[in-house]
Amino acid sequence: MNQAATPFPPPPPPAPKKRKATAHFMLAHPAHWIAQGFGSGLSPIMPGTAGTLFAWLSFAVLSTHWPHVFTAGNWLAIIVAGFIIGIWACHRTGQALNSPDDGSMVWDEIIAFWLVLVLVTPASLKTQFAAFVVFRFFDMVKPPPIAWFDRRFKGGFGVMWDDILAAFYTLLVFAFWRAYW
Repeated sequence: MNQAATPFPPPPPPAPKKRKATAHFMLAHPAHWIAQGFGSGLSPIMPGTAGTLFAWLSFAVLSTHWPHVFTAGNWLAIIVAGFIIGIWACHRTGQALNSPDDGSMVWDEIIAFWLVLVLVTPASLKTQFAAFVVFRFFDMVKPPPIAWFDRRFKGGFGVMWDDILAAFYTLLVFAFWRAYW
Protein backbone atom coordinates (compact mmCIF):
# COMPACT_ATOMS: atom_id res chain seq x y z
CA MET A 1 0.00 0.00 0.00
CA ASN A 2 1.23 3.45 -0.84
CA GLN A 3 2.25 5.25 2.36
CA ALA A 4 1.69 8.67 0.80
CA ALA A 5 -2.01 8.03 0.30
CA THR A 6 -4.23 8.86 3.23
CA PRO A 7 -6.91 6.37 4.19
CA PHE A 8 -9.61 9.04 4.42
CA PRO A 9 -10.40 11.97 2.15
CA PRO A 10 -10.04 15.44 3.66
CA PRO A 11 -13.14 16.75 5.41
CA PRO A 12 -15.35 19.09 3.41
CA PRO A 13 -14.97 22.78 4.12
CA PRO A 14 -17.35 24.09 6.78
CA ALA A 15 -20.71 25.34 5.55
CA PRO A 16 -21.01 29.12 5.43
CA LYS A 17 -22.46 30.50 8.63
CA LYS A 18 -26.14 31.46 8.50
CA ARG A 19 -26.59 35.20 8.55
CA LYS A 20 -29.05 36.83 10.92
CA ALA A 21 -31.98 38.63 9.34
CA THR A 22 -32.05 42.20 10.61
CA ALA A 23 -33.66 45.43 9.55
CA HIS A 24 -30.27 46.57 8.19
CA PHE A 25 -30.00 43.38 6.12
CA MET A 26 -33.58 43.78 4.85
CA LEU A 27 -33.02 47.36 3.73
CA ALA A 28 -29.75 46.51 1.95
CA HIS A 29 -31.48 45.16 -1.18
CA PRO A 30 -35.01 45.32 -2.66
CA ALA A 31 -35.14 41.50 -2.88
CA HIS A 32 -34.66 41.25 0.89
CA TRP A 33 -37.32 43.87 1.52
CA ILE A 34 -39.82 41.91 -0.60
CA ALA A 35 -38.86 38.44 0.63
CA GLN A 36 -39.07 39.53 4.25
CA GLY A 37 -42.55 40.92 3.75
CA PHE A 38 -41.68 44.60 4.21
CA GLY A 39 -40.44 43.79 7.71
CA SER A 40 -43.18 41.41 8.87
CA GLY A 41 -40.76 38.49 8.51
CA LEU A 42 -38.44 40.04 11.08
CA SER A 43 -40.90 39.20 13.87
CA PRO A 44 -39.00 37.30 16.58
CA ILE A 45 -42.10 35.17 17.22
CA MET A 46 -43.66 33.10 14.44
CA PRO A 47 -42.58 35.18 11.43
CA GLY A 48 -44.73 33.10 9.05
CA THR A 49 -47.80 33.96 11.08
CA ALA A 50 -46.74 37.62 11.17
CA GLY A 51 -46.38 37.56 7.37
CA THR A 52 -49.82 36.00 6.99
CA LEU A 53 -51.30 38.65 9.29
CA PHE A 54 -49.61 41.32 7.16
CA ALA A 55 -51.18 39.73 4.06
CA TRP A 56 -54.62 39.81 5.68
CA LEU A 57 -54.27 43.41 6.85
CA SER A 58 -52.90 44.68 3.53
CA PHE A 59 -55.62 42.84 1.59
CA ALA A 60 -58.32 44.36 3.80
CA VAL A 61 -56.92 47.89 3.64
CA LEU A 62 -56.27 47.90 -0.11
CA SER A 63 -59.58 46.25 -0.99
CA THR A 64 -61.56 48.55 1.29
CA HIS A 65 -59.93 51.86 0.35
CA TRP A 66 -59.54 51.22 -3.39
CA PRO A 67 -62.16 48.61 -4.35
CA HIS A 68 -62.29 49.84 -7.96
CA VAL A 69 -58.53 49.20 -8.31
CA PHE A 70 -58.18 46.06 -6.20
CA THR A 71 -60.78 43.91 -7.92
CA ALA A 72 -60.59 40.11 -7.94
CA GLY A 73 -59.08 40.14 -11.44
CA ASN A 74 -56.46 42.70 -10.50
CA TRP A 75 -55.64 40.79 -7.32
CA LEU A 76 -55.06 37.63 -9.36
CA ALA A 77 -52.70 39.55 -11.67
CA ILE A 78 -50.87 40.93 -8.61
CA ILE A 79 -50.60 37.40 -7.18
CA VAL A 80 -49.16 35.95 -10.40
CA ALA A 81 -46.65 38.80 -10.69
CA GLY A 82 -45.89 38.53 -6.96
CA PHE A 83 -45.24 34.80 -7.30
CA ILE A 84 -42.74 35.38 -10.11
CA ILE A 85 -41.04 38.25 -8.27
CA GLY A 86 -41.05 36.12 -5.13
CA ILE A 87 -39.05 33.36 -6.82
CA TRP A 88 -36.30 35.88 -7.53
CA ALA A 89 -36.54 37.71 -4.19
CA CYS A 90 -36.60 34.57 -2.03
CA HIS A 91 -33.78 32.93 -3.99
CA ARG A 92 -31.55 35.98 -3.69
CA THR A 93 -32.40 36.55 -0.01
CA GLY A 94 -31.91 32.87 0.86
CA GLN A 95 -28.46 32.95 -0.75
CA ALA A 96 -27.51 36.15 1.07
CA LEU A 97 -28.62 34.66 4.40
CA ASN A 98 -26.93 31.29 3.68
CA SER A 99 -30.34 29.82 4.51
CA PRO A 100 -32.32 28.79 1.39
CA ASP A 101 -35.72 28.75 3.16
CA ASP A 102 -35.10 31.14 6.01
CA GLY A 103 -38.00 31.71 8.39
CA SER A 104 -37.72 35.47 7.90
CA MET A 105 -38.77 35.10 4.24
CA VAL A 106 -42.55 35.48 4.35
CA TRP A 107 -43.38 36.71 0.85
CA ASP A 108 -44.55 33.16 0.11
CA GLU A 109 -47.14 33.37 2.91
CA ILE A 110 -48.27 36.80 1.73
CA ILE A 111 -48.85 35.75 -1.88
CA ALA A 112 -50.49 32.45 -0.94
CA PHE A 113 -52.82 34.02 1.62
CA TRP A 114 -53.81 36.79 -0.79
CA LEU A 115 -54.83 33.97 -3.15
CA VAL A 116 -56.96 32.40 -0.41
CA LEU A 117 -58.59 35.73 0.44
CA VAL A 118 -59.37 36.57 -3.19
CA LEU A 119 -61.07 33.23 -3.72
CA VAL A 120 -63.08 33.18 -0.46
CA THR A 121 -64.18 36.84 -0.69
CA PRO A 122 -66.75 38.12 -0.10
CA ALA A 123 -66.48 36.69 3.36
CA SER A 124 -67.25 37.75 6.88
CA LEU A 125 -64.47 38.50 9.33
CA LYS A 126 -65.22 35.16 11.00
CA THR A 127 -64.77 33.31 7.68
CA GLN A 128 -61.55 35.19 6.95
CA PHE A 129 -60.26 34.24 10.40
CA ALA A 130 -61.14 30.60 9.71
CA ALA A 131 -59.23 30.85 6.41
CA PHE A 132 -56.26 32.29 8.31
CA VAL A 133 -56.26 29.40 10.82
CA VAL A 134 -56.69 26.70 8.16
CA PHE A 135 -53.97 28.20 5.96
CA ARG A 136 -51.51 28.47 8.87
CA PHE A 137 -52.27 24.85 9.81
CA PHE A 138 -51.44 23.56 6.32
CA ASP A 139 -48.40 25.83 6.02
CA MET A 140 -46.95 24.61 9.33
CA VAL A 141 -47.91 20.92 9.21
CA LYS A 142 -47.10 20.45 5.50
CA PRO A 143 -49.19 17.33 4.83
CA PRO A 144 -48.36 15.26 1.74
CA PRO A 145 -47.55 16.24 -0.94
CA ILE A 146 -46.57 19.65 0.47
CA ALA A 147 -43.70 18.13 2.51
CA TRP A 148 -42.51 16.19 -0.54
CA PHE A 149 -42.35 19.38 -2.63
CA ASP A 150 -40.71 21.23 0.28
CA ARG A 151 -37.90 18.64 0.37
CA ARG A 152 -37.45 18.36 -3.41
CA PHE A 153 -37.71 21.93 -4.68
CA LYS A 154 -35.14 24.36 -3.36
CA GLY A 155 -34.38 27.98 -4.05
CA GLY A 156 -36.97 30.64 -4.68
CA PHE A 157 -39.41 28.37 -6.51
CA GLY A 158 -39.44 25.85 -3.66
CA VAL A 159 -40.00 28.58 -1.08
CA MET A 160 -42.96 29.95 -3.03
CA TRP A 161 -44.51 26.69 -4.23
CA ASP A 162 -45.14 24.92 -0.91
CA ASP A 163 -47.25 27.86 0.30
CA ILE A 164 -49.29 27.85 -2.90
CA LEU A 165 -50.04 24.19 -2.13
CA ALA A 166 -51.05 25.16 1.43
CA ALA A 167 -53.39 27.76 -0.12
CA PHE A 168 -54.81 25.08 -2.42
CA TYR A 169 -55.50 22.79 0.56
CA THR A 170 -57.16 25.69 2.38
CA LEU A 171 -59.36 26.39 -0.63
CA LEU A 172 -60.29 22.69 -0.83
CA VAL A 173 -61.43 22.80 2.81
CA PHE A 174 -63.56 25.87 2.07
CA ALA A 175 -65.02 24.32 -1.09
CA PHE A 176 -65.95 21.22 0.89
CA TRP A 177 -67.35 23.35 3.71
CA ARG A 178 -69.49 25.43 1.34
CA ALA A 179 -70.74 22.34 -0.51
CA TYR A 180 -71.75 20.36 2.55
CA TRP A 181 -72.60 22.89 5.27
